Amino acid sequence: MAHKKNNDDNQEEPVIRDKRRVDPETGNVREPADAGDGTDGVDASASAPAAGTDGAAADDDTEDGAELTDADQVLLDQAATDLVAEMRSDMLRAQAELVNFRTRVERDRALNRDAVIAEVIRSLLPALDDLALAETHGDLKDGAPLTIVAQKIRGAFEKYGLKQVGVKGEPFDPAFHEAVVQLPNPEVTVNTIGDVISAGYVLGDRLVRPAKVAVFVPAE
Repeated sequence: MAHKKNNDDNQEEPVIRDKRRVDPETGNVREPADAGDGTDGVDASASAPAAGTDGAAADDDTEDGAELTDADQVLLDQAATDLVAEMRSDMLRAQAELVNFRTRVERDRALNRDAVIAEVIRSLLPALDDLALAETHGDLKDGAPLTIVAQKIRGAFEKYGLKQVGVKGEPFDPAFHEAVVQLPNPEVTVNTIGDVISAGYVLGDRLVRPAKVAVFVPAE
């Protein structure tokens, strides 16, 4: 029995450590365990880099690597300048092409307009010839109904710039006159219109119909 008692006395009681952060009796926050107390004493700050030392240096290295050098900045500025110059050149070329296109459209529109007017006038020239013949015969008297009609028709044509060409006594011009007959005449030194068979007409710079004339040519 004594031996058993000795064994019970030598047996170590288990050690219980209270790791609670808050003391249940006082309610105060306990200080962390000492460094020598196993894993509980490990200082967490020892494993983390100190503020402003290695971490800051790493950040500085990263930022320094992202910065452009002077040579890179010059190349970037030159590329931007070239791009702006190219875009400006394209814009000016597009504007010039647009202006040329508008000019061509306006010119073609004017030419088409003149061509249509000239064609309409050409179809009405026989009526003008009849009015001119009636005037020659004395049928167009002041105040007569036919005279008023003739004045209105001629005024409408003149409104569009229609002009008569081929006048007796003026020099012969093959660009506007058509020689029906040539008669030698010692009184002229150049080919001259001796008589107008039918008047010619121009609309602006466009010849609607050449004048048919008799031409006096110098006698040999």
